[in-house]
Amino acid sequence: MPAKKKTSRGVPSRVSRTDWKPNKTALITGASGGIGYDLASVFAENGYNVVLVARNKEKMLALANQAQQMFGVSVHVIQKDLARPEAAQEIHRELQRRGIGIDILVNNAGFGLLGPFGYSSRAEELGMLQLNVVTLADLTKLFLPAMLMKGQGRILNVASTAGFQPGPFMSNYYATKAYVISFSVGLSEEVRDRGVTVSVLCPGPTPTGFRTRAGIRRSMLGGLGGVDSRIVARVGFEGLMAGKLVIVPGVLNKLGTFVARHAPVGIVSRIVGRLQQKRMS
Repeated sequence: MPAKKKTSRGVPSRVSRTDWKPNKTALITGASGGIGYDLASVFAENGYNVVLVARNKEKMLALANQAQQMFGVSVHVIQKDLARPEAAQEIHRELQRRGIGIDILVNNAGFGLLGPFGYSSRAEELGMLQLNVVTLADLTKLFLPAMLMKGQGRILNVASTAGFQPGPFMSNYYATKAYVISFSVGLSEEVRDRGVTVSVLCPGPTPTGFRTRAGIRRSMLGGLGGVDSRIVARVGFEGLMAGKLVIVPGVLNKLGTFVARHAPVGIVSRIVGRLQQKRMS
């Protein structure tokens, strides 16, 4: 039998069923940086095989090599633009073809846009809806049935504290995260007695590449940098394993979420709008 081809970083470019370790497997989207990268690292550290999905293949290969060498887990890398409508089905088909089952689905990929909705790029707004909402729901739709059939599985959807409030000048982004929270909470109740748990991770401002992608020039927290992405990932992992429904890392984020949910919505919207305008300056 011919040997497997290998990449320059030593990660097999093809994976067969005999190569795949019998450990449970987690699929993480947006795994090339930020919270997704750290979530993948935490899963590997805890003995899970990982399927990494993102656009940046080089960063994923570096993470794959590290996870294999340090933790002895199996890793499969899928380079994919998740803002494409066909992406979720292509990922599902590839994993079926390779005989890789998914025990934990982590829908982390997403991005935001700062600026007045009336003047923003139509293509970018639609791409954000596709990635933050449609692809997340589609991946869940595709991988959930096998979990229900086995009577076990976990899903972690990454939303944001933004989902608990309206967000002028990031109105569409805040709305996508409100969808993720509502979808996750509702789905959790649907599968509650079927052996599957659904959790939603709601980080606040986190120092990652998100701010640059969104066009944010100034942090909403001023001099405060927010919760480190490695802490967010670990809190998310522990909450998921504990079967926690809504996971909000950080005391300030918990406090802000409480205020946003109980204060008059018009006042919250006005305050957030003023803060967002400062972020654009």
